Amino acid sequence: LIFIISLFLGTTITISSNHWVMAWTGLEINTLAILPLISKSHHPRAVEAATKYFLVQATASTLVLFSSMTNAWYTGQWDITQLTHSTSSLILTAAISMKLGLAPFHFWFPEVLQGSPLTTGLLLSTVMKFPPITLLFMTSQSLNPSLLTVLAILSVAMGGWMGLNQTQTRKIMAFSSIAHLGWMTIILVYYPKLTLLNFYLYAMMTTAVFLTLNSMKVLKLSTLMTAWTKAPSLSTILLLTLLSLAGLPPLTGFLPKWLIIQELTKQDMAPAAMIISLLSLLGLFFYLRLAYCATITLPPHTTNHMKQWHINKPISPSIAVLTTLSIMLLPISPMLAT
Repeated sequence: LIFIISLFLGTTITISSNHWVMAWTGLEINTLAILPLISKSHHPRAVEAATKYFLVQATASTLVLFSSMTNAWYTGQWDITQLTHSTSSLILTAAISMKLGLAPFHFWFPEVLQGSPLTTGLLLSTVMKFPPITLLFMTSQSLNPSLLTVLAILSVAMGGWMGLNQTQTRKIMAFSSIAHLGWMTIILVYYPKLTLLNFYLYAMMTTAVFLTLNSMKVLKLSTLMTAWTKAPSLSTILLLTLLSLAGLPPLTGFLPKWLIIQELTKQDMAPAAMIISLLSLLGLFFYLRLAYCATITLPPHTTNHMKQWHINKPISPSIAVLTTLSIMLLPISPMLAT
């Protein structure tokens, strides 16, 4: 309970601060609070994940502090929105990319997610990404658009390609997260509010998927293949949530992609929009494979796993609400577009 409270405290401090040192303090509290949650199981893999996470986040926090100090040195400003020095903004972009797991600083994220339990994985993919995204949002005026575009396209490509041959659900979710971060970054300079919208919808869909996987106790694709006997209705809904995460119309996940492509075309960035859309097809492939394993591999099939018992446990209300929102929010798009 203490660690969860500290986690939300750190997040709140960062997103409500105007001074760089306060933002940095919040990020540090966040990192220190999540470490025990990652290494809770005392499995060597979990300890390794916690160590990797600590090293990467410590480096990134140092770089955040370094960039803000450089900026203060040149301009005398400690205000987050006044990051005007070009070198500082480049260092900050690198630091936040490391914090978020944007390519080419993405290598730690799948490993850490693989080593931590599903609930901690959920926190790492949603709550822990929020403070760095708000920092990007506040400094979006002074960041370098071409650098962000390159990072974004790299992230979507990496998230797609590296997720293709994974069999562990947590790693697949990690690469999916990297690809989604690419979509958030490409639009950041041109329409920062869309970045936040994309993040909120992504967090909602990912939470739905993680909670579903957690309630079915699924860590590998092979267990997902036999999990349909355990909770058939949940598996069916998981199919739709995964397709929503892939961004297929008429589901919620299509909404941010549609608005982002529209905005990029307005900004004369049609080639970038085309590249990023084509690269997201790679992501669609592994979501489809997850969905296929969840619902379409009915017997007789070739996996020699035992069938699981059907449990008459009701689906938890949080999963029900989140999956409904993850599937049916597309009709609100005219309201957002205006």
